[in-house]
Amino acid sequence: MQLFYNPDFNIQAPFLLEDEARHCLKVLRIKKGDIVHVTDGNGNIFETRLLTEDPKKCQLQIISTQTESYKPYTIHIAIAPTKNADRTEWMVEKCVELGVDEISFIACEHSERKFFKTDRVEKIAIAAMKQSLKSRLPAIHEIISYKKFIEQPLPEQRFIAHLEEGKRELLQQLAQQGKEYCVLIGPEGDFSPEEIRLAQAKGFLAVSLGESRLRTETAGIVACHILNLINSR
Repeated sequence: MQLFYNPDFNIQAPFLLEDEARHCLKVLRIKKGDIVHVTDGNGNIFETRLLTEDPKKCQLQIISTQTESYKPYTIHIAIAPTKNADRTEWMVEKCVELGVDEISFIACEHSERKFFKTDRVEKIAIAAMKQSLKSRLPAIHEIISYKKFIEQPLPEQRFIAHLEEGKRELLQQLAQQGKEYCVLIGPEGDFSPEEIRLAQAKGFLAVSLGESRLRTETAGIVACHILNLINSR
């Protein structure tokens, strides 16, 4: 199944947006009368029939609608963008494929990148959602300071994956099934001791993601995978 995206999908007058229509007709060679599946990114997948071969706005006819039920848990990864933006973009792609609900970018004391535009990342998230046949587009948040982020209302199950010496249990041992989660992932230079102290004062539990020392972007993917895995039991 090929999945298309229209965030403003109108059930009264369904159509494909220009970029999607062009891809549908020119690249995939889909013809009038063929079946086309569209998601609005809000949990709905519409099975439709192509009525017109207009590369600017393909008209559709809805055949059926499937609504994805909400998961009993949510995953929020808050991560410091890497110096190489490609690595952060790769992390976003893989987390979307695995099943993430929110991604926030945070500027930490040791961050090599204090500014990060999300325009391209949002397009990558859309492509990953369609490729993995998911119907919910994760929320992607603009970069904010670390201190401002941890002052926000956050889930009860919140963790900080740092590399400082001390007691750190594995994430899969502390995370409870069916909860809302937030995991802080620091920059390559790790969180500063003060950032760790501030997070723990805000109720973040220090966790390990395993014995290997992971790159920032790998840590984000591993945390997302672990939380999905413990909820698949």
